[in-house]
Parts: sequence; C-alpha cells; structure tokens
Amino acid sequence: MDLSRVPKIKNTDSNNFFLLAGPCAIEGEEMALRIAERVVKITDDLKIPYVFKGSFRKANRSRIDSFTGIGDEKALKILEKVSKTFGVPTVTDIHEASDAAFAAEYVDILQIPAFLVRQTDLVVAAAKTGKVVNLKKGQFMSPGAMKHAAKKVKDSGNDLVMVTDRGTMFGYQDMIVDFRGIPEMREFATTVLDVTHSLQQPNQTSGVTGGRPDMIETIARAGIVNNVDGLFIETHFDPANAKSDGANMLHLDHLEKLLTNLVAIRQTVNGL
Repeated sequence: MDLSRVPKIKNTDSNNFFLLAGPCAIEGEEMALRIAERVVKITDDLKIPYVFKGSFRKANRSRIDSFTGIGDEKALKILEKVSKTFGVPTVTDIHEASDAAFAAEYVDILQIPAFLVRQTDLVVAAAKTGKVVNLKKGQFMSPGAMKHAAKKVKDSGNDLVMVTDRGTMFGYQDMIVDFRGIPEMREFATTVLDVTHSLQQPNQTSGVTGGRPDMIETIARAGIVNNVDGLFIETHFDPANAKSDGANMLHLDHLEKLLTNLVAIRQTVNGL
C-alpha cells in the first residue's frame, strides 16, 4: 500500500518506518490532545509518518467491570478533534459490522482486532467504507494465513490494507513474536509490528492483563532490523493509572529516546 494514500499523513518521503501510536483507549479529550501533541512534535522532528491511535470502545475485556469507554460518539468526536487540531490521520478499532460506517465518519483507518480478524462480515464492512483497513494478526494464526484476511479486503474492492503482527500465544499467559513472519507478510501487504501488545501477559488470575514494558525497545529494534514497514506503540503519560492496558504501555516520557534510536537503526539498515 502506498503510504501517501493515507489522508493527512506527513513525512512520507523520509524513507522512515511509519508509526501508529497513542493511548489504548480514549479516556477523555484532555488526555488525548496531550498525548497527541507530544507524539506529533516528536515524530515531526524525526520525520516519522504518524497516525494517532485510540480505541473509541473497548469490547474485549477480561472482566465485566473493566473500562469500556466514555461513549462511542463522544470518543469518536475526540479522535476527529485530534485529527483536525494536529493535522494527522487517526485509527480506531471496530468490533461489529455496524461500527464500520459509523466510525468511518470520524477516522481515517479502521482497525480489526486480532480476535475478530476472521469475522468476514466485519472485515468486509470495514473494506466497503473505502477507508484504510488495518488487520491485526490473530494470536492463533500463522503469518501466512493473514493473506486470506487481506484478500477479503481487496476482493471487496478496497486495496488500502495493511496487516499488523501483535504476537502469537505461547502457553496460556505469554506472547511471542516470530520475526520470520515479517518478510512473509510483507509479500502480500504493508506490515506493522505491534510492539506493546506483543508484550502482553494475558489470562492473569486477577483478570487484569499483565505485560513486559521493559522489553519494548528489544522488540521494536528487532522489527526495524527486519524491515517492518511500521510500528504500533501504545503510550500514555501515566500508564499505571491508564484505564486499559497500562501494564504493557510505554511511558510517554520514554518515546522520544526510543524513536530516536529506532530512526538511527533504520538509517543503518537502509544503507545496507
């Protein structure tokens, strides 16, 4: 997919990886704008094409009392405000076929969650909006199997598709990234590595997903070395008190150093 076809995206001529980053969930307007402002400044300085990420609703939760959102339309309007304020595209995940057209009124990229990527009605509904579709690789799927999900989008008349690896289940409570999958998926679609979700530790007895944020740079570096097209990183200025996925998010204060290092690695890889 030609990255320049993503509305409002900048720095596409920098020969850099692109970045999807933001909080796991939209918790409110102030927090979304605060995170977006910081990430936009960092990515503009480093010439990284940037897409702001935020879930308008969290449907896949371990417990019934887990945070699910502040209201669908309210959260989508915040995503729209982020886009208009900072001139960047936005991405959010959808969970039902009826979400597709609704969310497409506010965001530029529709994301299909990993657990739902085999749901044909959902994938087709996203494709038919004409928006870019980001397909998360199921934790239970091989990289090669994702070509069938990507083909569903293309067979629906939409060639704006990318796939994202977010790790594979390893036992009950851990995830691994098989980096052999990056070149395999790049054969049929623009490929993103979801760094932070790949470090989740699901199925904890507390009902709250754990994580290994100390390994974020390790996974991200390996992705860049293996020529991944883009990175997906969830970040927050207060991960410990984030309402979703705080255990595996990157603290916003650490993002600039991480991206600076990754850009340097990408420049080296580009010169090989």
